[in-house]
Amino acid sequence: MAFIKKKERSRERFSLLLLDLEEYYFEQHTAYQLTSSNASQKRKIRGSLKICSKSIIFEPEQITDPILKIPLRDCKQIEAVEENDRNPFNESKPVGLSIACQQVYFIKESNVVGPYRIERGNTSFFFQLEVSRKTEDVVQTLLQLHRASCLDKLGDQTAMIAANLQSRLARTSFDKNSFQSVSEKPHMECEAEMVTPLVTNPGHVCITDQNLYFQPLSGYPEQVVQIMLHNVRRIYKRRHGLRPLGLEVFCTENDLCSDIYLKFYNTKDRDELYYYIATFLENHMVEHTAESYMLQWQRGHISNYQYLLHLNNLADRSCNDLSQYPVFPWVIADYTSAELDLLNPASFRDLSKPVGALSKERLERLLARYRDMPDPKFMFGSHYSSPGYVLFYLVRVAPEYMLCLQNGRYDHADRMFNSIAETWKNCLEGQLTSKS
Repeated sequence: MAFIKKKERSRERFSLLLLDLEEYYFEQHTAYQLTSSNASQKRKIRGSLKICSKSIIFEPEQITDPILKIPLRDCKQIEAVEENDRNPFNESKPVGLSIACQQVYFIKESNVVGPYRIERGNTSFFFQLEVSRKTEDVVQTLLQLHRASCLDKLGDQTAMIAANLQSRLARTSFDKNSFQSVSEKPHMECEAEMVTPLVTNPGHVCITDQNLYFQPLSGYPEQVVQIMLHNVRRIYKRRHGLRPLGLEVFCTENDLCSDIYLKFYNTKDRDELYYYIATFLENHMVEHTAESYMLQWQRGHISNYQYLLHLNNLADRSCNDLSQYPVFPWVIADYTSAELDLLNPASFRDLSKPVGALSKERLERLLARYRDMPDPKFMFGSHYSSPGYVLFYLVRVAPEYMLCLQNGRYDHADRMFNSIAETWKNCLEGQLTSKS
């Protein structure tokens, strides 16, 4: 799988991909979900209650039980339940959290990755925190996030959640007990987000004279990300969301995926970290340009695949950003012959033209439509470099990414990838997009 890193923990049921796009994971608490199907059957399910900016997620310890996701915008009531106060379980210490909602998602039922099951209608959930004194704080946090989720304007909602995030970051700092050596000297610390496909994880960055660290605000993943500076081979400044805020670090020369991609909240912090690492490495790494990679490719020192990856890196593309995913050109044009004749020019596409101009009939239709358009005019209605097109090709090896992008569903079967030949034909004949 192209953008799944080798260090990703595939056995974990919960991942940040269960969150909505542009949602943050703030904190987690060990808790018990109390269920009662009838008077004689009561069940206490131990798990982790996760507080996110747009939802509440409960991950049971028992892997056969589904993960529950309750969107905050669908909650009708969130409150702390005291002793004998509407608590159906009447236990010795019944302090807990009661949530009434109109919609809930059931995810990974029987531990199987598949479309989410959605139940609509009035439903109530009761959770008991293992540390009961935190119940009131959790309720207040959820009520604040619930108010944000119910705002009519998306901009106001985003601003309120961002303010909550910045407040949390300001109240915390990097834990220097995570240093690998007591002799390390910290150079700088700042706030940033670790970027992976469709996900950003806020936290604190710290760089010392020996290591680069990232500590997530939420405690997920549990281990602090550590990169030894003497292992760094390449670093790139990146645009993230078309803003100069990204930094990507590679510790191997030919890996497709980097060891970390960071998005900073201001360009100054990004640049300071970049130049500190670059200065540290100036005697240990060779600066590569497009020309140097071309020479290595011509001499057979690197493969076609590696050469294209390097060019994509220099062009500001990254496997961690699905809107700037590496581009590989269509080269072969013959997908029908039983054997490919590499000596026949017709077996290859014309690389002197973009894909959108390879079919004369299609180009004429597009130009006619362009001439009849009011301003602003455009040739293609969408761009090949987008998460939807990337996951079109990768859905079978990374289904959870498609479920994240499609709000718990797969795309319509007729629109999903099933054939290289059919995809190539659609690239030549389709009218709205140009997939390079």
